[in-house]
Amino acid sequence: MCSRSMELKSAWMDNVFIERLWRSLKYEEIDLKAYDSVDQAKQGIGNWMNFYNQDRRHASLVRMTPDQVCHGLPSGLPMAA
Repeated sequence: MCSRSMELKSAWMDNVFIERLWRSLKYEEIDLKAYDSVDQAKQGIGNWMNFYNQDRRHASLVRMTPDQVCHGLPSGLPMAA
């Protein structure tokens, strides 16, 4: 069954964001670590996902974290003069 967004002409845009996420995860976490077990991989990837969503500021989100955008939290950055 195909999701509604895959039926639209703009479906490629949905993939852009997830491809960027996977690329970041691969280069910043998975390629740098040699996991000895599945549990270690789950822990490392979980920690990275928390960092990505809660601490890492994204240029495309005006230097805010995904959690700040999603929950309407202040950026914590000083206002421009």
